[in-house]
Amino acid sequence: MIRRVIVTGAGGGIGAAMARRFAADGAQVIVNDLDEAAAAVVAAEIGGIAVPGDAGDEADVRRLVDTAWQELGGCDLFCANAGILTGGSADAPDAEWAKAWQVNVMSHVYVARALLPRWLDSDGGRLLFTVSAAGLLTLLGSAPYSVTKHAALGFAEWLRATYAHRGITVQALCPQGVNTAMMTDGGESASRAILAAGALEPEQVAAVVAEAVRGDSFLILPHAEVADFYQLRATDTDRWLGGMNKVQRGFDAAAHP
Repeated sequence: MIRRVIVTGAGGGIGAAMARRFAADGAQVIVNDLDEAAAAVVAAEIGGIAVPGDAGDEADVRRLVDTAWQELGGCDLFCANAGILTGGSADAPDAEWAKAWQVNVMSHVYVARALLPRWLDSDGGRLLFTVSAAGLLTLLGSAPYSVTKHAALGFAEWLRATYAHRGITVQALCPQGVNTAMMTDGGESASRAILAAGALEPEQVAAVVAEAVRGDSFLILPHAEVADFYQLRATDTDRWLGGMNKVQRGFDAAAHP
């Protein structure tokens, strides 16, 4: 049973919805967010513990994990949900590439460093990465996001392959569009248009997650069609890339009629 949960990026969006759902299911929840006030609001609402901090800062991540052991006696599920959507192409500034790498990839590395020694010396635990469908596919208009989300998925796969037999369950949550501030505020118009199609509410995603963590399937796909796209990408890569380029040509034509 999942009794003790940490959720990063839980001041709003998918993170807040997961925090609320796990609390409603009876878990004690630590709410982490860079926005201290937002974390406090969600924690107060669910009777949780607010621990503000930067998921892309290793010292903050270690403090977050230490708090779970101090206040809850441990952690059964860590939801590494914090992420940023940066638009742009290869020409995006180096600082934006670096920030995307730090938050979307290194934050997960820091979580693994902090948790694995504790879990491997005990009864194990469950690590959930919010990766995004962009990690399985791509996201037109957002090169830094697409690249770093592919890396996040690669790290999740490596952890699963390396530690599954030692009591560590790793899962990757890969939604497409979700009605959050990230979708409305982040990325370029092409990214937003793709994400808006078939967008789910955060509560719908949280419900899918709550069911998925009762099992051990690696991929958690709130948008069922992502599985078909992922299969096509793997089995007929040229056709899939051609289809994506067709979509991009449509965006280009609309932007420059």
